[in-house]
Amino acid sequence: MSPEKTKGYLDMELLRFTTAGSVDDGKSTLIGRLLYDSKSIFEDQMEAIKLASERLGEDFINLALLTDGLRAEREQGITIDVAYRYFATPKRKFIIADTPGHIQYTRNMVTGASSANLALILIDARKGVIEQTKRHSFIASLLKIPHVALCINKMDLVNYSQEVFEEIVDDFRNFASRLEIHDIRFIPISALNGDNVVDRSENMPWYLGPTLLYYLENVHISSDENLVDCRFPVQYVIRPQTEAFHDYRAYAGRVAGGVFKPGDRVMVLPSGFVSHIKTIDAFEGSLEYAFPPMSVAITLEDDIDISRGDMIVREQNQPFTGQDLDVMLCWMNEKPLQTNGRYIIRHTTREAKCLVKEILYKTDVNTLSRLEDDKYIGLNDIGRVRLRTTLPFFYDSYKENRNTGSIILIEEGTNNTVGAGMII
Repeated sequence: MSPEKTKGYLDMELLRFTTAGSVDDGKSTLIGRLLYDSKSIFEDQMEAIKLASERLGEDFINLALLTDGLRAEREQGITIDVAYRYFATPKRKFIIADTPGHIQYTRNMVTGASSANLALILIDARKGVIEQTKRHSFIASLLKIPHVALCINKMDLVNYSQEVFEEIVDDFRNFASRLEIHDIRFIPISALNGDNVVDRSENMPWYLGPTLLYYLENVHISSDENLVDCRFPVQYVIRPQTEAFHDYRAYAGRVAGGVFKPGDRVMVLPSGFVSHIKTIDAFEGSLEYAFPPMSVAITLEDDIDISRGDMIVREQNQPFTGQDLDVMLCWMNEKPLQTNGRYIIRHTTREAKCLVKEILYKTDVNTLSRLEDDKYIGLNDIGRVRLRTTLPFFYDSYKENRNTGSIILIEEGTNNTVGAGMII
């Protein structure tokens, strides 16, 4: 690839999306169809899929095998783990998280959806909106995924019926009115045959909307990030101490919110010291500005004692600061969450120990109701809890900023991630 093409590829906008749906709704087949029809499969991959399909006794090429990488998945024909796939078109780069449909793998969907711009939820046209659909939609709403594409799959098995499609759309709209999902697109497809996936279907002339790939290429995601509240968690202090950069001192990290420019007056938390941005540096040189999710190094006009876990913000626009956090927590461990349990909490680049002060309620993800009498938070459960940290944290609500509003809990003895939370 020429340097010009390489630069163009790197500069392309990236869309992260997650797939969800009930078991056998065709998520893996849909992703395989997207990769196949967009010419994103290598010849050796295609040959391996053909051979695997023959071994399974199928008389067609099973595109679902592209993403079902685990042997147990291929034998059962289902997805167990989160499978990530990458592909690109002339308009965009894509990262797909293919998440499992079983209720016991709710934590996997949370993992795959935590950084997604878009959730692609599949519905079997024969079954309509079921409990799994509601569960996945609730999680998409809880994680504040900005865009949702509802793909009504297997339209070929209902004779491409417009009435069936419209009935499912009405049913889902009634349910979604209780959720915080602001951008929903409904697309009738057949992943197996390719209808409305990459190419427009001749079997559904009544559908006048975009194909799935066209929607993925053109959905507006530039404004999904918080560009108002300036947040820069410091990850690393750069001190080369060489002759060429003897006095160079920069603070490296990923911009979590807002737009930073040289000359901006900023404050460093927790010290409260104020300075001005001198330069913003990246691999390619000095930049005129930085915004999410860019990784940069910032230098300041004044020498301030700054270390990992500190945060650079605007003096007149500061995050909340405190040691008491209310979070919606998705539990990911077989051992249940313990009241008064002690865990390690990680938020942006800051880490401390914390205590579970109180479990307020558990959420029934099927009915969206609060179970205030049920305080048992086990594997794959979601509930609201109150935490107390040993150090002050600088945070926003998850609704305002997904980067500075999320936390993870880690078990001290094993160093395993046991919970993921959204700060309320």
